[in-house]
Amino acid sequence: MPINRQKILQLASGFRGRTRNCINIARLRVEKALQHAYVGRKLKKRYWRSVWITRINAGSREHGMSYSTLITGLKQENVQLNRKVLSELAMAEPFSFRALVEQVRFMRGGGPPPPGAGAGSGAGSAHQAAAAPPSSQQ
Repeated sequence: MPINRQKILQLASGFRGRTRNCINIARLRVEKALQHAYVGRKLKKRYWRSVWITRINAGSREHGMSYSTLITGLKQENVQLNRKVLSELAMAEPFSFRALVEQVRFMRGGGPPPPGAGAGSGAGSAHQAAAAPPSSQQ
């Protein structure tokens, strides 16, 4: 389907040199630019998915669980949160994310998290210390 001359020149308006005025050169450059844009849209999806997975992995390892174990457990528990939402929870709502990790750990029959898990500089460690009941000394 041929694109008319005005449309090609309009699409090439931001290009440099003769590429913006000469229709034969502009047609080739616009076609190549549209191909690059198509590929870029696919790569953007791939890139963001890997970013989400990295964030989920970091959040789950803070609580002593690997990414694959967490995702498998969430699937078995029929928790229908996608990776984008899980990564947002890991960053913005660490207590909610910790609850999901603990739910998976409980349903898998696991005990408490391994020593050192969650003892980092995250927001969860300060809250746990404040929420612990005072020990009665007799």
